[in-house]
Amino acid sequence: MPRKDPVNWMLSEAIDSLARAERLRQQFFNLQSRAGSPEPSWEPPIDVLETDREFLILVALPGVDPDQVEAIIQDGTLVISGHRVLPAELRTARIHRLELPQGRFERRIALPTGRYAVSRFAINGCIALRLAKSV
Repeated sequence: MPRKDPVNWMLSEAIDSLARAERLRQQFFNLQSRAGSPEPSWEPPIDVLETDREFLILVALPGVDPDQVEAIIQDGTLVISGHRVLPAELRTARIHRLELPQGRFERRIALPTGRYAVSRFAINGCIALRLAKSV
């Protein structure tokens, strides 16, 4: 079994790590102002599932009240937005690690042409949006 050159191996691992970090930054912390929004926002991760009767969208927003999440359909795009803030009792705490993003979030999902009735609920740390298809 040939030995790996340690310098090339370390450089390759470092480049791979930087590429992974950049992908994560772009996915979760892409702080950019959106059209119509004066403040930067981050994008929460989502799952989108479809059945014959509905779309179910799970948005990873632990600690966010579903009633505080805005979900509107605008020009064929579902726009999910709101704010994730530290609970008041933690605002003066010493933070040892803060990995969950805070502040304004916004996620845009293109929808197939149609009419939808939107409802929302919380499930297992996610905000679930149910888009019932109208016939």
